[in-house]
Amino acid sequence: MAGLAVLASGSGSNFEAIAGQLKKSAHKVVCLICDRKDAYAFTRAEKYGIPSYFVGYKNRTRGEAETEIASILTAHNTDLIALAGFMRLLTPELIDRFPGRIINIHPSLLPKYPGTHGIIESFESEDRELGITIHRVDYGLDTGPVIVQKSFTRGGNETLEQIEKKIHELEHQSYPAVLLDILDEI
Repeated sequence: MAGLAVLASGSGSNFEAIAGQLKKSAHKVVCLICDRKDAYAFTRAEKYGIPSYFVGYKNRTRGEAETEIASILTAHNTDLIALAGFMRLLTPELIDRFPGRIINIHPSLLPKYPGTHGIIESFESEDRELGITIHRVDYGLDTGPVIVQKSFTRGGNETLEQIEKKIHELEHQSYPAVLLDILDEI
């Protein structure tokens, strides 16, 4: 059994998709770490009985916050880390502590539209193919080695909400499967 930690910042829909799939496997979500006190992801963690932690960044350096994160990850014997809507760049120090073991999901077909507005920028583009990228985290902004990309062809008349829904469906289906494959190899 391998242990997965999830870092999130918001509602936690990807976290819940991951927790639901891992519950059916030999692996375990060992903890959830959020950087927002009011994140709905905490409610989802409670539903699954997963230990959850708030790590604030306000009035401290990224390094200080990440020292606390690393301590939690170590205490839970974390084998793999999944970023699921975690809206912060990690420092090289944290990345180097878990080399090749931090995975991110991004709501665009990278290298197009990196950063926090991937869905909106994809929607506003004239691209026919939209989708998601699952990649290993490196020092850059959504620049790590791609593990898998999934896409769909849009018709052109969809609303932003319809595009968001399709992207989230791809995320909820693909991310848990990719993480399970990686955990199986650990």
